[in-house]
Amino acid sequence: MTDDVAVPEEPDTRRLDDLLDDLYRGQERISQADIYRRAVAAELPAELLTRIAALPQGEYAADEAADLLGGTVA
Repeated sequence: MTDDVAVPEEPDTRRLDDLLDDLYRGQERISQADIYRRAVAAELPAELLTRIAALPQGEYAADEAADLLGGTVA
């Protein structure tokens, strides 16, 4: 007998990774506010927008943003 247990899925981070790749192309650091604005414009899922909104104000390098948001840096 198998039980169908709901396992929470990790959010798909491909869209976040794509956003970060676009944002940091030619840029060394980006502000939290700019990351959030671009994420809203890209219509990222609410869970990812919540993560971005929770970042402390300031500027982030690509690897810092990816680490804090659960994405990856290419």
